[in-house]
Amino acid sequence: MEYAEKIWASIETIRATCPFVLNVTNNVVTNLTANVLLALGASPAMTHAAPDAAELAAVAGAVVLNMGTPQQAYVDSMLAAGKAANASGAPVIFDPVAAGASAYRSKVASDLLAEVNMAVVRGNASEILFLAGAKANAKGVDAQDETAVALDGARQLAAKLRCVVCVSGAVDYVTDGGNVLAVANGVPMMTKVTGLGCAATALIGAFAAAGGDPLEAAAFAMAAMGIAGELAGAGSPGPGTFAVRFLDALYGLDRTDIDARLRLRAQ
Repeated sequence: MEYAEKIWASIETIRATCPFVLNVTNNVVTNLTANVLLALGASPAMTHAAPDAAELAAVAGAVVLNMGTPQQAYVDSMLAAGKAANASGAPVIFDPVAAGASAYRSKVASDLLAEVNMAVVRGNASEILFLAGAKANAKGVDAQDETAVALDGARQLAAKLRCVVCVSGAVDYVTDGGNVLAVANGVPMMTKVTGLGCAATALIGAFAAAGGDPLEAAAFAMAAMGIAGELAGAGSPGPGTFAVRFLDALYGLDRTDIDARLRLRAQ
């Protein structure tokens, strides 16, 4: 089955089954993340309370952990949700926002990776390079490295953690340590809307909750994200208009859009 057909089948499954995706995410992107999941067809829940996170994670189709604003209560909630998801068998998707930018963030990322089995780790090139133990360049939460530079580190990290690693950027690389899928969809304006990277991580959660291989779930989510970005970018004068159009594009995404625009290949 070709990739376009499989992506469309996954989207149809999400829209038909409305999978429950729990998000313990940062307080900058909570609203956008929930709306992106709703636009695709998933059912989001957001929490920052550890007991609530553990209870919801136990019944979720997927759990998304995002350390963008790593207050201790949020960290406790991520740990509780991740452990509960591991116990229930739900895939855990981790976004190590700005890992390596401070000693505190680095420890949070390290602790989460040590205590929770992740299905997918999605980050920018600098975050992935840091987690892989390689030299990385970062400016706050923004990457200063190209995704291709981080591919070897992503492979090593995926093999070490026994999970899928997605390096996102102009070209997204998704690897399980051996296989690599490259996604070249998207537009530069996507970097001008706060939280779209975090929303991509949540979309991986939706595709993972729909079932199938985590490698393909991550790549398919990044492709859907990029294609919606291309559709939203057509005629958008700036990031404000783009953000609204992106939700509409994701909501209206159809097989014709995927067939016409998909740029996904195996490396």
